Amino acid sequence: MSDLTRDQLTHLAQLAHVNLTEEELDRMSGEVSKILDSVAKVQEVDTKHVMPTSHPIALTNVYRDDVVGPVLSQHEALTGAPEVEAGQFKVPAILHAEGDR
Repeated sequence: MSDLTRDQLTHLAQLAHVNLTEEELDRMSGEVSKILDSVAKVQEVDTKHVMPTSHPIALTNVYRDDVVGPVLSQHEALTGAPEVEAGQFKVPAILHAEGDR
């Protein structure tokens, strides 16, 4: 089993910008070790005779002609919106500049 030290797990959490409590560190240590063991098993597989692929099944894109159909007016599209600003949907911000939280 890949034993991950508490210091290593703390370091990984810091790199990922994840704050872990002492209890979470204890629990996660075993879980992350199991994940590392699984990755190690996959790395043991002999793949030197396997051609690299981006997808195991050959896929072909199926294209269709663009067809213009019925469209909503801006007013119709925004009618059911909970909040509108300057003729657009207004949604909560999900990206914040450093220190804007």
